Amino acid sequence: MKENRLTYGLKNVHYAPFEIGADGIPVFEKPMKYPGAVEITNDAKGDATEFFADDTTYFVTVSNQGYEGAYTAAETPEDFRIKVLGETLINGLLVEKTSAKIKPVALLFEFDGDVKATRHALLNVTFNRPGFGSKTKESSIEPNTKELSYIAAPLNELTKISTSGVTPEEIYNNWFEEVQYEAMTTTIPTP
Repeated sequence: MKENRLTYGLKNVHYAPFEIGADGIPVFEKPMKYPGAVEITNDAKGDATEFFADDTTYFVTVSNQGYEGAYTAAETPEDFRIKVLGETLINGLLVEKTSAKIKPVALLFEFDGDVKATRHALLNVTFNRPGFGSKTKESSIEPNTKELSYIAAPLNELTKISTSGVTPEEIYNNWFEEVQYEAMTTTIPTP
């Protein structure tokens, strides 16, 4: 299959909370849509270490500690605030408690491409709480956005997965139906 020469855009952002099973394998919930995607950024996290010998750089190693990122969306959905950020619905009020436990999620999204959309999944994302605010309306309305920063840490030595030009159609088509963890940990013959 022909590869993308470029990617652009952002859409189909989904999140899937998970628990680690007794066997150490994550059990992901069905991915849920996080609408209103505006921007996503992911900066590699990890350091290069140099070892010097014989008056030169003798050996270099780079650690992969995942990514530090931010997701900007039109609004933070109520179900995300409850399921992931640990807020509670009490008497019709959304309550944020200092004792709330933030739940890790897999974060799935896609970028359009000149051939086919590239789909990505960060497997172990922990979000920070979003800030909030607004400003006065002027002659035109400028919608507010919400930015959530996060850390995407490795999960059982897996950091990120993405589709490629040879991703089987079944995996590609089911990307947002279930987290493809099993496909990442088993060998699938290349078509």
